[in-house]
Amino acid sequence: MGVLVGKKAPAFSTSAVINGNEIVEGFSLEQFVGKKYVLFFFYPADFTFVCPTELIAFQDKIAELESRSVAVVGASTDSAFSHWKWLQTPQNEGGIQGVKYPLVADQTLIISKNYDVLAGETDYSDDGQEIFVGAPQAYRGLFLIDKDGIVRHQVVNDMPLGRSVEEAIRLVDALQFTEQYGEVCPANWKKGEKGLKATQEGIADYLSHK
Repeated sequence: MGVLVGKKAPAFSTSAVINGNEIVEGFSLEQFVGKKYVLFFFYPADFTFVCPTELIAFQDKIAELESRSVAVVGASTDSAFSHWKWLQTPQNEGGIQGVKYPLVADQTLIISKNYDVLAGETDYSDDGQEIFVGAPQAYRGLFLIDKDGIVRHQVVNDMPLGRSVEEAIRLVDALQFTEQYGEVCPANWKKGEKGLKATQEGIADYLSHK
């Protein structure tokens, strides 16, 4: 799998649904550069079982994330029309009505390929015909992108494994802490706890006060 941490987040321009009901063209993460952090996450497909729990969980925490100047953006290989229909479907009927952050359409599979989360790949048959091997869907990839458009964290889960939104928030807090104070965050660090200076003396001081 490709590691994007420390690199510019791959650019794209595509259709998306915003505000839960509006299909737009030319949606791009570039609009957030210099303004917001981005949690950009992929999920396998609309109208499935684990996926709505994740999308709704992100929406439930949207106020906390916005207070941290974080934009949440979801993506799958479904069309914008599929996203729109799912967004209009009540949650008690398997939908995600009430989700307001943007959902990106990746029907071409190019975005999933560029972020290296696509479950399948293009190959060729014995007679030279192009075929697709595997699932034309994305794994559960999540990318934390800073205000300069640089990927600072990534994690990819297999399709049956739902992610922790709380962990995503913790990582936002850790990134913002180290940007603000110039200190690093030890294992299991949480907002409000001490960081440590990246020196032998700093580590010794941290361990002595645990």
